Amino acid sequence: MIDGAEDELSPRAMLAAELTRQRERAGWTLAELADRSKYDPSYLQRLEKGVRLGSLDAIDALDRLYGTGELLSKLWRAAKREAGQSRYQGFKDLEAEATSIQEFAVSTVPGLLQTPGYAEGLLRTHGPESEELLAKRVSDRIARQDRLTSAKPLNYRGLLDESVLRRPAHDASVWSEQLERLAEAADQPNITLQVVPFGVGMHNLLSSSLQLLWLPSGRTVAYFESSWSGHLVEETEEVEHFRLSYDRLRDSALSPTESLDLLRSALEDH
Repeated sequence: MIDGAEDELSPRAMLAAELTRQRERAGWTLAELADRSKYDPSYLQRLEKGVRLGSLDAIDALDRLYGTGELLSKLWRAAKREAGQSRYQGFKDLEAEATSIQEFAVSTVPGLLQTPGYAEGLLRTHGPESEELLAKRVSDRIARQDRLTSAKPLNYRGLLDESVLRRPAHDASVWSEQLERLAEAADQPNITLQVVPFGVGMHNLLSSSLQLLWLPSGRTVAYFESSWSGHLVEETEEVEHFRLSYDRLRDSALSPTESLDLLRSALEDH
């Protein structure tokens, strides 16, 4: 802990400082810590700078590596109480750590694959807000996509309901750009896209979008959301239920090759 600084620092700042101190005490670089912890070095750096609070999974892993008992986890809990984190913020922290994500998008292009123009148009439908705030929300959403092209890229599989391809953006050029982005993404080795055609009929994921996140600890969590709310699921039995639902839907989707052909056809038709 930082001597004499407890009264001057917030719990979040104390956690960030202690993370840095413990790594330096161990004599490790960020790259060496990344090898030992299985977390991305840029993510670990954001934890040490206090830019991200991270998840309890990540902090527990660092407590074990440093042999600090529950010191870091206690600081993390204090920082989380102070921040009053929402479920969505908790999801974003887990998304930033995930090594693999499987997603079902029920009506709109997934955030990790959106273009700035599409993201802006979609966010404008949420209601009036300042242009400054809108620009920040678009920037934050696009910044999340860095995970797909980092040194250790995220493994991503997306199931897109056919309605995603049939509901264009208001601006024709924005929609063309978005379809091109999806086709380009489908060609990337760490990205697999499959379209769930209308002919599949009803299924039990039809009412909400879903993400399954695989974490470095080996744990899997689920996050599902509708237009108005989101819910983070961490209980093993519930997560397994969503995994089975996802697997069944994937089995009924078009193959990646067929899906890419449909994407290109949609682009040509547009």
